[in-house]
Amino acid sequence: MSEEKKNPIEQGIEQYTEFQKGVMQSAVNAMQQFDPQKYSEQMIGLQDNIMKGMEVMLNLKPEDTASDTLEKDCVLTIGKMRLFHYKPLAPARKRSKTPMMITYALVNRQYMMDLQPDRSLIKSFLEAGLDVYIIDWGYPTGEDMYLTLDDHINWYMDDAVDYIRKESGKDAITLLGVCQGATFSTIYTAMHPDKVKNLVAMVVPIDFSGNDGLLFRWSKGMNIDAVIEGFGGLVPADSMNASYLLLKPLSNMVQKYVGMVDKWADPEYLKNFLRMEKWVFDSPAQIGATLSQFVHDLYQDNKLMKGTLELGGHVANLKNITMPVLVAVAEKDHIVPPSASRPLMDAISSTDKQYMAFNTGHIGMYTSSKSQKEIVPSIVEWLKARS
Repeated sequence: MSEEKKNPIEQGIEQYTEFQKGVMQSAVNAMQQFDPQKYSEQMIGLQDNIMKGMEVMLNLKPEDTASDTLEKDCVLTIGKMRLFHYKPLAPARKRSKTPMMITYALVNRQYMMDLQPDRSLIKSFLEAGLDVYIIDWGYPTGEDMYLTLDDHINWYMDDAVDYIRKESGKDAITLLGVCQGATFSTIYTAMHPDKVKNLVAMVVPIDFSGNDGLLFRWSKGMNIDAVIEGFGGLVPADSMNASYLLLKPLSNMVQKYVGMVDKWADPEYLKNFLRMEKWVFDSPAQIGATLSQFVHDLYQDNKLMKGTLELGGHVANLKNITMPVLVAVAEKDHIVPPSASRPLMDAISSTDKQYMAFNTGHIGMYTSSKSQKEIVPSIVEWLKARS
């Protein structure tokens, strides 16, 4: 005679009982493997490491964690924007004849390119003989809240390019853009191709139609104008920082601090950790009109790829880009996935174009050992062949 079928309540009780047995057995196994002596040694070691780290931190001076230390002159100021020209580090006979202007994103500070002395992207460029300028967008205030993409690209950038062209005596210069700054540089090149000799686009968002990155998915459904209105036209830096930290919350807000405890007795590690923390939280506020336009026209409408982006009477037609172009991406980039950069290669008219992918993350493009060993030499070699 078959056993009477159990009702769902009885089945649930049996399953819960088995679960309890499993939990108890796991606890017993853990207790059997617990070594009080080993645990005690680990705790003492951790405490000792924390004390040493505190001693190192207390002895640090402000100059020990300084960034942006390379010598440079402010050669142009327009509103909050400043253009800096770096002092050369290479002998005159090794210097490039074509000057290069670096444009960084609005959301962070440009000194990421010169964050730490032993891994400074700009220092490596200078030592290789490149003539480097960089735009510092500054810290916007309420009086800047109505500035648009047109103002940033066809006013600030164009005036900076014209200044460099005049000072160098060159009709066209090299543009190197980073992240959003690379998007700006690409748009500028499409609108003013006669002023650009070479274009280097690092981790550049160009095609906003995909959903590979969380930021891309967020932005498509975001009511950005409501956000801007809520903040009175200028989005605070803290709000923007919180959004970027949430792209990888466990890594950005937990793991890096837990991992720091094991290493912070090392003075050099601690210095670089503090440099990075300072940079992460040293963010400018975002200008409402510019942010709104960037989200609507690019993230949501993808106008640059469609050829319909118009700023100040200029249409950003990517087919106008005929000069040499280098697109450099980070394969582990969680902010700008390579799939958002790769389409630029097919959208331009250039016959001299190269796509380089590096096994690193968004920030690793500038601060990692790979940056110094692979990325910088590759860019320098590419530029020197065309300068």
